[in-house]
Amino acid sequence: MTETARVSALREALATRVVVADGAMGTMLQAQEPTLEDFQQLEGCNEVLNVTRPDIVRSVHEAYFEAGVDCVGTNTFGANLTALGEYDIPERITELSCAGARIARQTADAFAARDGRTRWVLGSMGPGTKLPTLGHVTYGVLRDAYQHNAEGLLAGGADALLVETTQDLLQTKAAVHGARRALTARGADALVIVSVTVEATGTMLLGSEIGAALTALEPLGIDMIGLNCATGPAEMSEHLRHLARHARVPLSCMPNAGLPVLTADGAHYPLSAGELADAQEAFVRDYGLSLVGGCCGTTPEHLRAVVERVRGLTPPPRDPRPEPGAASLYQTVPFRQDTSYLAIGERTNANGSKKFREAMLAGRWDDCVEMAREQIREGAHLLDLCVDYVGRDGVADMEELAGRFATASTLPIVLDSTEVDVLRAGLEKLGGRAVINSVNYEDGDDPASRFAKVTRLAREHGAALIALTIDEEGQARTP
Repeated sequence: MTETARVSALREALATRVVVADGAMGTMLQAQEPTLEDFQQLEGCNEVLNVTRPDIVRSVHEAYFEAGVDCVGTNTFGANLTALGEYDIPERITELSCAGARIARQTADAFAARDGRTRWVLGSMGPGTKLPTLGHVTYGVLRDAYQHNAEGLLAGGADALLVETTQDLLQTKAAVHGARRALTARGADALVIVSVTVEATGTMLLGSEIGAALTALEPLGIDMIGLNCATGPAEMSEHLRHLARHARVPLSCMPNAGLPVLTADGAHYPLSAGELADAQEAFVRDYGLSLVGGCCGTTPEHLRAVVERVRGLTPPPRDPRPEPGAASLYQTVPFRQDTSYLAIGERTNANGSKKFREAMLAGRWDDCVEMAREQIREGAHLLDLCVDYVGRDGVADMEELAGRFATASTLPIVLDSTEVDVLRAGLEKLGGRAVINSVNYEDGDDPASRFAKVTRLAREHGAALIALTIDEEGQARTP
């Protein structure tokens, strides 16, 4: 079957039945006790086994396919810039990604040849070890590295790119953007799936609610959104309920085998195979999941039970009610307010506020942040951020202030600038869904016009746009 036909078949399968993915990878590999030589002296770097011990990796895929799953994830969870950087081998991202995908592809095709049933490969793109929202790594560097990750996975035969276990929305957006660039560069088709990790606290690691994640990520054009890792299925139910109510794209869920219990022998995952199957069957029935599987602590036995329970099920139709809005790192804010107009705080605007401008010019960044917080306390819904001022380096000012507002503000940010580079600098600091103020349709048909540049930028980052009804003839007078 051709690459295009496989991807088309996967899309059809997800639309018509429940597709089952595999479970844990790392523990399965470690159970075979690879040697330090197998790791090329890079102890714990599982991705190196794609090159040195493909037989071990293949055996894991085979165990899951024997259990009846439809697709397996590649052994590339750590084949990214920051994870491989810990071993001083970031230059091997593409090599190890391609090798991992190739092993999974060959295994999937071998099983398909046995019975004629198509199997698929999910290219795992993990979160790495650095958080761009906290300044550990820049968005652009991370995006470019994820592009190499995705290019390797696609070259090896992945049918979907699975951006998984995401903890920082800005990292997630960089990975999706890198994946999109890789698909464009190859002229390829593959699904882009995002699976966020919500901790037992009820939010992602940096405090993002599931609503903020959906608002920020769905506009990126992803094919599916879901949850994996951190908790067992019991803790995921309410977050899946929110996605089922509001997400326009299909849903997935790959929980751990319960919350880990620390024992003398290490972490133990208590959820039985039957209990995982019970949970996934209920999730399919209640929330219309299209893709189910497992994460930490789940085994081929767990997935065999899930396969037996959901085989032949069709996800019930959902009637999602999307809520158009913007999001900060922490929360989503609907554009339609039930009891008020949408209020945009304008005091963090260098052209409209002398106090803010003077603080910015003097580099009193904490004062600038405090002005933002004042507007939050006074009931604003969004915060306008404008740093444009003659003689200033707008990109540097925007990087400084957007980077601070990203974590200091619980409200979404409206980026206000006439300069495309300044807008880009802001977007690359904000993990939530920003709003760009503003565009009009002057020279809109010209691909080199500001309108075209800003709309491309907004689409790339999933930002909303404030559009003014002005063209070369002036302000519109009628609808």
